[in-house]
Parts: sequence; structure tokens; C-alpha cells
Amino acid sequence: MENFWSLFKREFRFFWQNKVLRLLFIGAPLLYGILLGYVYGKGKVTDLPIVVVDEDRSEMSAKAIQMFEDNEVLNVAATLYDQNNLSKVTIDKEAACVVMIPKGFEKKVLTKKYPEIITIVNTSNVLTANYASSALQVCLGTLKAGVQIETLRKQGTPENLVMTQYEPFRTTFIKKYNRSTNYMYFLWPGVLATVLQQVLLLGLALSFASEYENGTFRELVQKCPSLLKLMAVKIIPYLLMSFGLWILYWLFTLWFRIPFFDNLLPLTFVAGIFVISVCFIGVLVSILVPNQLKATEILMVIATPSFILSGFTWPLSQMPFWVQCVADVIPLTHFLKAFRILIIENGELSQTVSALRNMIIIGLVCGIASYIALYYKRKSILKNE
Repeated sequence: MENFWSLFKREFRFFWQNKVLRLLFIGAPLLYGILLGYVYGKGKVTDLPIVVVDEDRSEMSAKAIQMFEDNEVLNVAATLYDQNNLSKVTIDKEAACVVMIPKGFEKKVLTKKYPEIITIVNTSNVLTANYASSALQVCLGTLKAGVQIETLRKQGTPENLVMTQYEPFRTTFIKKYNRSTNYMYFLWPGVLATVLQQVLLLGLALSFASEYENGTFRELVQKCPSLLKLMAVKIIPYLLMSFGLWILYWLFTLWFRIPFFDNLLPLTFVAGIFVISVCFIGVLVSILVPNQLKATEILMVIATPSFILSGFTWPLSQMPFWVQCVADVIPLTHFLKAFRILIIENGELSQTVSALRNMIIIGLVCGIASYIALYYKRKSILKNE
């Protein structure tokens, strides 16, 4: 046991003496947590610039422009009265949409000639395009409803029949889970989980590969003949440090006032399984690849696209089958699924069984493979004595 603790301390010394590793493991989560927290701190998009081309210059077109201004998502950056220099103004103002109100718009509305308002959506940025176009649809839909209701009133329709004449049935949309559609609550935790996976893989890429390069692997094997203890010596320090990062992430939620209070204990349990499965992947690659640089490169190939492949922002069901298979062998995919169920959807731990099972399978397969690989590495070292 004394030998185990000495090796345990040795691993911590190795971590602390490596300035790059120390900076990555501690600095990256801290930097990304703060930086991305302030990037997405606003939570939702507001004041998106739009350009309005008002060729009608009527009371009704002025009312439409005022409705655009009153919408929190939109900001009328420029109002033009013809289409001269429209492209230039759109680019200069970085407009998300251009709304074109035709000449004679009010007159045609009042005489029921069905005029057309053309909206040009700048889809170079899909996020702002969706927000701006949705807000414009709400404004113009409200204007349509107002015009129709006013027409019915002028025709002498009784007030109690006005709404039923205009709208034969009602539709109600109820937002559930992240009702404010806050981008911070949606994206920030997923990115931080990705950072945690990445720094773990980077750290563990060096665990055995550095021993091979420094010529200390033989000494390590002699001090610790038990392969299970040897793997534990390498993994447990990172488990402890990961728990420290987990507490740091929780403090970030308090700092940025993110209401993640429910299911924290179940999520911590899920995060522990996630970290263990990631650690075994890192250890396996570190044992198989005797070069620190190559081990790091291989694990970065796994870590870099993992967030995109996880299905967190783009549904897995919309990806080709072979891409889904690749995503299934990355622990982050299953952790983010469990995170969404427990925190965003306020589900129960029993509903994350499939995600837990997949992470455990990944950890077991990589753990067994690591043990076998380490056994043959030790055998080849002892054979050469």
C-alpha cells in the first residue's frame, strides 16, 4: 500500500512538473468556462439589424415599421424609400433581413387587391436568419390580423363574432424545457463537457507514452507489478482532478446565474461514469502508442469533432448510419444525452439507463483492452532484462 501511495504521489508530481499539461488541464476549463459564459451570457438574440424599403410611405407601412421597432429581436437599421444602393446598405448595416413594402400597399389592402410584402432573408448566418425571419412573421401576422379584424368591424360584424370570423380555431404553442429558448442554457454546458473530455484525453495521452520516452517504464513496472494498480495509479489522479473541475463548473453556473439545481447528484454520478470511460480511452491509446506526440494527435482526432458528432446541436437521426456508429463509440455522445434528460428536460436517472450502459460498455472494452496491452508491454520489458 505504501508503494501504491508513493506511485500515486509520483503521478501528481509528473502532472505538476509538466507546465503544458498543467496549463491545459486547469487553464482550458477555466478559460473556456469564463469566455464562453460571457459570449453566450445574453442567452438570446436581440436587436438584429434589418433594412426596410418603404416605397408606399403610408400610415399602414409606418405602422408596420413601428411594429418591427417594438419587437425585441429586431432593430430597423435603415429605412429606404427606393431600391437604390440596397445591396450596399444591406452589407454595410449587416442586415439579417430586408423587408420591401411595395408602392400602393395601403390602397391595395383597403381595396382587397392582395398586395405582397417581400422579405429577403440573409441566410449567411442561419441562427440570425431564423430569429429575424420568425420575428418578422410574428409582426406581419399581427398586422394582418389587425387589418382583418378592423375590416370586419367596419362591415358591421358584431364584436363577439369578430374573432371567430377571422380565426375559426385557435392554436396554442407551449414551450417546455428552456422556455425562454436561452442559448446559454442550451450550448454552454455541452461545450464545457467537450472541454473536459478533451483535457482528460490530452493528459492521459502522456500517461504511459511519457514513461516509454523517458525510459522509466521498466522502473514503474518493477515498483508496481500489479497491472490493475498500475492503471489505477495513472487514472485516479485524473478522476480527483476532474471532480475539482466539476465543482468549478458548478460554481460557474452560480456566477452566470444558470438555473441548474435539480438532479445535480444523478448528473454527478453520470459524469463520473463519463470521466472513467474517457480515462480508459486515453490510457489505451497511451499504452499502444509509445510516442507522446502521436498519442496526443490520435486522441485529438477523436476529441475535436466529438461535439459535432454528439447529436447535441444536430440530430443523430439526420446523420448517415456510419457517422452514427462513430458517434456511439465516443463517451461525450452519451453523456450529453443524459445531461439533456436530467438537466434540460428534468427527467429521472432511470431514463438515462441506455446512455449509462453505453458509457460503461465503452469503459469496459477500453479497460480490458488496456489491461491486455499493458500485460504484453510489461512482458516484453521483463523479457529483455
